[in-house]
Amino acid sequence: MSTKPTTTDLQWTELDQRAVDTVRVLAADAVQKVGNGHPGTAMSLAPAAYTLFQKVMRHDPADADWTGRDRFVLSAGHTSLTLYIQLYLAGYGLELDDLKAFRTWGSKTPGHPEYGHTTGVETTTGPLGQGVANAVGMAMAARYERGLFDPEAAPGTSPFDHMVWAIAGDGCLQEGISAEASSLAGHQKLGNLVLLWDDNHISIEGDTETAVSEDTLKRYEAYGWHVQRVAQLPNGDLDPTGLYDALQAAKAETGRPSFIAARSIIAWPAPHAQNTEASHGSALGDDEVAATKKVLGFDPEKTFEVSDEVISHTREALDRGREAKAEWEKKFAAWRTANPERAAEFDRISAGELPAGWEDKLPVFEPGKAVATRAASGKVLQALGEIIPELWGGSADLAGSNNTTIDKTSSFLPAGNPLPGADPYGRTIHFGIREHAMAAAMNGIALHGNTRIYGGTFLVFSDYMRNAVRLSALMHLPVTYVWTHDSIGLGEDGPTHQPVEHLASLRAIPGLNIVRPADANETSIVWREILRRYTKVFGKGAPHGLALTRQGVPTYEANEDAAKGGYVLFDSEGTDGQSAEPQVLLIGTGSEVHLAVEAREELQAAGIPTRVVSMPSVEWFEEQDQAYKDSVLPPSVKARVAVEAGIGLTWHRYVGDAGRIVSLEHFGASADAKVLFREFGFTGEHVAAAARESLADVTR
Repeated sequence: MSTKPTTTDLQWTELDQRAVDTVRVLAADAVQKVGNGHPGTAMSLAPAAYTLFQKVMRHDPADADWTGRDRFVLSAGHTSLTLYIQLYLAGYGLELDDLKAFRTWGSKTPGHPEYGHTTGVETTTGPLGQGVANAVGMAMAARYERGLFDPEAAPGTSPFDHMVWAIAGDGCLQEGISAEASSLAGHQKLGNLVLLWDDNHISIEGDTETAVSEDTLKRYEAYGWHVQRVAQLPNGDLDPTGLYDALQAAKAETGRPSFIAARSIIAWPAPHAQNTEASHGSALGDDEVAATKKVLGFDPEKTFEVSDEVISHTREALDRGREAKAEWEKKFAAWRTANPERAAEFDRISAGELPAGWEDKLPVFEPGKAVATRAASGKVLQALGEIIPELWGGSADLAGSNNTTIDKTSSFLPAGNPLPGADPYGRTIHFGIREHAMAAAMNGIALHGNTRIYGGTFLVFSDYMRNAVRLSALMHLPVTYVWTHDSIGLGEDGPTHQPVEHLASLRAIPGLNIVRPADANETSIVWREILRRYTKVFGKGAPHGLALTRQGVPTYEANEDAAKGGYVLFDSEGTDGQSAEPQVLLIGTGSEVHLAVEAREELQAAGIPTRVVSMPSVEWFEEQDQAYKDSVLPPSVKARVAVEAGIGLTWHRYVGDAGRIVSLEHFGASADAKVLFREFGFTGEHVAAAARESLADVTR
């Protein structure tokens, strides 16, 4: 661990210090005005955030989406004012009135930073530790992006070289997701990642001695990180010079991610509130705010006081940003001239377009053969990998089961890794048994831009990922989760591995599209639709969860309407074999569609015209206009059965009062898949019986 500062070239003036102290009073005032929030950390972190935004980071406040920018992640999202005030000072578009509107309806400064809502916010944070994993994903994406466009460049010379800076608090580092992500980052030797730990020893319940006694720095050393500690000033404040030197040393360390511990005193220099848990999540109170202003040399009678000299000084970040971007653009132009083919690829990928002819690569499967949809998905990925270089991903140590290996000869692993196929720019990511960090890292990869990411595990383990999946949906991120072994059909592993409530639970997340294809051809079509739906425009993208079978299921003729989420797979016929109005609708999804097909054969043989509707995605189906939905599910047909090997919550709205749902309302068991389906009533015969019951209710 390094504790000695390097020789500094930091220029720190009285005006810089006044700007830092202005941050502190603005944080206190903003929370005091609204009556709630987290002032203490924003006050104590002011020197660190100011040093990053004004002295260290490469960024242009006039162009928050500039490709060559450094990224900043505030993992400790509760201290959102730490970020908002720096965005205001630097000139990202926030103004003093936005700080005055903190945590109020319609403001640009919500309680936690929200991606797409406030310019300059790179990711939505708040659930602790998520930002750490987001930053790891961004650093991975930056390396992969470099491999796409400029792999031969010497270190530090490419226009695609940039840093990822993150600030985490005690809570972030206590959450297990940060441990998963930090272990992965160390293994990947992400030298473009710097994590600053606000070591203030305070959480909501008081001193962190209540819950933590580990040596965090040694833990990060064990992960393989470059570790430093920044000493406090004698008065207890953070030392800008020490911070600056540590940040520069971290930037110079290109072979490992860097961890910087900065011991701070929460709410410094509030006379009575500093170093208290109350200052973590509560307004300081009028008297304490006034006392703090006196300590810092501000007028206690004034609120939101920012001198013209301070704002003029900090807005010089716009000039520095413009200069940094201009310098980068010269380097970028030289790269374009030297690499015309790669430049064309960059233009295509950054525009969110796919290469010409990519759809022709999609496999079409022979009807009649039994194919597991996980296997079909693997065929799709391998086919598309040949033509879509920005498509990459992997699995949480289940690649062989998830069929997520896009290229068996190329693994995303750092230089020096001894495994065959190891390549710093490899296509296949080995996330390890870290489902939660995988999902959050995927969010970071998507947020970084210029790649298309997927990641796999068993559907039952989506529980481990759920908070990150929810944030995928909240941020409208185009990530694809490949969840296999999607029902009791996985068989002998038993109820611990058999998802029951998961499909309905995931469908309950607003903005997440769950896609459960019935067969191999549907799998190919829905993958195509997922890739078509990719968008970088906030509010228009969406994450997708593919739920795929372990067991083989019959393959049917490809039907393009699968991309609409629900369609008529087999229509009803009269006794003469001609088309007839259906008396019964059978709605199936995933591996249960073939049971609906078997039931239809029995019902048709009995003279009951029966339509089978395959519904791979409820969310996609609900996007269609009412005329199409009515054409698939005619309102006049009241006899209906939905069949899915999971709880039936999804299907009540589709079957109505007279309908039936063949579902699984309990946990599974350990046995062969065919035995389980038979014993739990998932047979064509049982579905047909449910249809007869529904018909009887309708005609009663």
